[in-house]
Amino acid sequence: MELKLKNKVLTTLSDLLHQNRAGIIEANGIDIKAFPDMDKSMKDRLKVDYSKIDGMINSLNEVAHQADPEGKVLYNHIREDGLHVINKTVPFGTILIIYESRPDVTIEAAATAFKAGNRILLKGGKESSNTNLLLTKLWHEALNICGEDQSFVEYLILSHSQTQQLIKENTRSIDLIIPRGGEALINFVLQNSSVPVIVSGRGNNFLYIDDDADFDMAIKLIINGKKRISVCNAIDKVLINKRLGNIKDKINNLVVSLKEKGIDVWGSREIVEICNEIKVENDVNTLCEEYLAPKLYLTIVEEMDKAIGMINKYSGGHTAVIVTNSKTKANTFMNHVDCAAVYHNASSRFTDGGQYGVGAEIAISTQKLHFRGPLGAQELVTNKWFVYGQGQVRN
Repeated sequence: MELKLKNKVLTTLSDLLHQNRAGIIEANGIDIKAFPDMDKSMKDRLKVDYSKIDGMINSLNEVAHQADPEGKVLYNHIREDGLHVINKTVPFGTILIIYESRPDVTIEAAATAFKAGNRILLKGGKESSNTNLLLTKLWHEALNICGEDQSFVEYLILSHSQTQQLIKENTRSIDLIIPRGGEALINFVLQNSSVPVIVSGRGNNFLYIDDDADFDMAIKLIINGKKRISVCNAIDKVLINKRLGNIKDKINNLVVSLKEKGIDVWGSREIVEICNEIKVENDVNTLCEEYLAPKLYLTIVEEMDKAIGMINKYSGGHTAVIVTNSKTKANTFMNHVDCAAVYHNASSRFTDGGQYGVGAEIAISTQKLHFRGPLGAQELVTNKWFVYGQGQVRN
């Protein structure tokens, strides 16, 4: 599909979202009422308000203004015998996105895949079915208005067992699967898929406070890192250098600030001895856990190398932060921590395609292939070799 037509579909969909705000809110209200016992984190991901619709509209317009991901020349070479060898970006083909709760994925993730020239199969959770079906209907309206095939975006109404069967047997000729959900879903796809998988991994992000740190800044970054508990870029663990000056008062101030925001503070026995307002958590498995809850875990580390080791062992490989006044230490930390995004004196909450300037994202990949971090339209392509000759043969 030509770039001009792709962009027209995206801007038309943006207009339709604006025109159908009330209907989207109404459909989402039905979904929320159908699951009154959902936890706070899931409700936050499921809820669509006017602000979230604005976010979808902005994402569509941002993606529409981006360069075309298709057809970029990566390599261009003419051999001595005149054989012309070109390597260009091409779409994957058909991408299956499996996701839970978040209706904005139906717009933003699909838009990134569409911009890159892919067909999209969407499999959302039952908890957001009314919202997702309405948003998919708007996709089809936009495609129809622009004279394009509605099959570019298709919403799958499948049971759990039917979804598993699709993953195992690939009856829809899928070229790429992106599972956006819990570890059970991700592991099932990885173990049973015969096509490439991009893992939009869990968060469980760590923040390390160096002994040479602006502690007021650290508190601000931690509070901001817990501003939304349902997102994968939230902070769950805080590691504090034991040589931090006036450590008892600083930890007390941090705990008070967290509790004022309704955040439960847990920690190792060593840090509880410094501040008895912290609840003891002795289970080492907590270090691997993504909380998705108003909970934070604190512990003490002897040095920065220990912090780096803990992050590389226990984190989800998503985001890590160092708070320090030393650029040398920051560079060491950022080069050795094995995460998709690393920060010096800034909030983890910036790990987001829109915040990075890539527009809507389809996922935040914690893999090293084929791209890492927020995946926008420019990353949802593969490559292909185009070779032009005039009868050349290889001796």
